[in-house]
Amino acid sequence: MLAAGFDAIVNERANRMRWPRGPRCYDLAIFLEMVRVRPRLYAVEIDGADHGCEGTLVAVGNCPCYGGGLRIVSAADPADGLLDVLMALPLTRRAMTRLKPRLRRGTHVTDPRVRTYRASQVRLHSDGTVAYADGERIGPLPLEITCVPAALRLLR
Repeated sequence: MLAAGFDAIVNERANRMRWPRGPRCYDLAIFLEMVRVRPRLYAVEIDGADHGCEGTLVAVGNCPCYGGGLRIVSAADPADGLLDVLMALPLTRRAMTRLKPRLRRGTHVTDPRVRTYRASQVRLHSDGTVAYADGERIGPLPLEITCVPAALRLLR
């Protein structure tokens, strides 16, 4: 799962915090960053098609969850050979607060301010935006994300 936007900013802050420890650190980081949330301009190319937008976050993944069970790209299937892309258009603090409980169920994708796509390749850029993948800092955008089908054998 790759996070670029509000979710990555929260991760950046949580990683710098010494208190509190554990999951409460992320809750506090969310609260502190909600005060400063601003939309960003994203250049997004999905399988060669331009989907650039102003938004709050862009997430790309091949599994449905991140952040301890938040179903950010709820329809993602690690075996389908595709990436799932979620773009959240500009969200107010109030809208974000109302959408957050829906992340656990994955029902936030029905909100008209949320766009989802499937792709084999995504190019992503936004000035001053740092990307995180599976909770680890990757570095500043731009990035190209490609799904390589059957690259990893999963045992269930």
